[in-house]
Amino acid sequence: MTASNGKTELLIVDDDPLIADALGYFLGRDYLVSTASTRAEAVALLRSRKKSPALALIDLGLPPTPHQPDEGFALIADILAHAPDTRIVVLSGQSDELNARHARALGATEFVAKPADPEYLRKLIHRVLSFRDTSTDVNDGLIGESAPLQKLRAQLRQFAHSPFPVLIEGESGSGKELAAAALHRLSERVSKPYLALNCAAISPNLVEATLFGHSKGAFTGANGPRAGYFEDASDGTLFLDEIGELPLDLQPKLLRVLENGEFQRIGETATRHSSARIVTATNRDLKKEVREGRFRADLYHRLSVFTVAIPPLRDLGDDAVRLLEHFRAVYTAQADLPPFRLTEAAKKRLLIYPFPGNVRELRNIAIRLTAKCAGKQVDVSDLEAELDLGNHSPAVGLPPVPTPASLAELVSIALNDIQSRHDFNLDATLHLWEQAYIEAAQQLAHDNMSQAARLLGVNRTTLYNRIDTLARENEVSMKANAGLNGVKRSGRN
Repeated sequence: MTASNGKTELLIVDDDPLIADALGYFLGRDYLVSTASTRAEAVALLRSRKKSPALALIDLGLPPTPHQPDEGFALIADILAHAPDTRIVVLSGQSDELNARHARALGATEFVAKPADPEYLRKLIHRVLSFRDTSTDVNDGLIGESAPLQKLRAQLRQFAHSPFPVLIEGESGSGKELAAAALHRLSERVSKPYLALNCAAISPNLVEATLFGHSKGAFTGANGPRAGYFEDASDGTLFLDEIGELPLDLQPKLLRVLENGEFQRIGETATRHSSARIVTATNRDLKKEVREGRFRADLYHRLSVFTVAIPPLRDLGDDAVRLLEHFRAVYTAQADLPPFRLTEAAKKRLLIYPFPGNVRELRNIAIRLTAKCAGKQVDVSDLEAELDLGNHSPAVGLPPVPTPASLAELVSIALNDIQSRHDFNLDATLHLWEQAYIEAAQQLAHDNMSQAARLLGVNRTTLYNRIDTLARENEVSMKANAGLNGVKRSGRN
């Protein structure tokens, strides 16, 4: 984003005021700098702006856990949810290789260890901002020939001409916004407005005014009447990204628009009408949100007349290489640099990587390789330096079957457990072990459910179902124990 004074906007998030002030002073010559010291402050700042900063320079060690990277990792996800086009550079003292790899997998373009030379940082930021995403400039924005992508294209062509809502589901970074734009371009509405609104990027108390508009004096700061997105979209397409973030008390008003096209500006009694085609997207499990009371069931059914599932990059086979080659062509042309070349071994390594950050992660890999390896051959070691390997071995898949020795050890543990307990219960024991493994995977994945599912060798839907089942079993067990205790107390009385 470029401000009215011609400077590009930059957000610095660091809890050390000396560092934040020094960076602000140095970078303020070239950029319009805003600062925040916590994750909450950064999110509030993003929500308060009509446009997002072009780049966020963030620390990982933020309050309330400044000696751990968890808040910084969560902030990366927050920034991408609220401002998907904002590039992220991590500047952190939490600079071990695992943290750097994980930050890049989550969506950071670059990682710089503290202390950093200010001039190097200035040049790095300039370079990162010089790369422009042109994915929507190519065909329908969906690049590849794999069977899942062919199925997706067929669904988009099939649903494009319908007036009914479409719900797009998929993991973060998988390209849901590209699918929404493709639905509009393929429809008869292509000459009409296409508006996109990220529901997570707006302060909850401003969502209604943003969607439906307001009259003059409707609330503090409403200095004049203003149309909302539904009005501006007219008979075009309105894309509501991160629909799962829509406040519960506003959901009936959205349902009304979906049912009869009617809405009212805040502060008005006159009914207005919108003929916009509604497309929504989420990386949440909305069925789970409905079960837990955070999303209305009737609204979910209205939004999901048609449902499109965006396949994760790890399921697209050779398309990962095709996409990397596309990004390589785009970014080497932008930077006027010779292209890097993957060895055959590097291509094979790329194809077995699980891509926790999906297409967004691959795009950032292409940017880094363009900058570091222009005109050079990229081998496996060069490529792996850009991947979030974590505790995975290169061959991603189910854990190995226990060896006879390890199985014997497990049998020995089981024998001792059964013999030492008069109340041993197999179901309860397996239940407890399953809980432990799921919690361990969530901790290792920093609560990224897709990555936790990969660590456990199951798909994300299966993991959610396991968690739901365990929660129900725990609830039943607690109620049973409460009833048993009540019986015991009444017996003593």
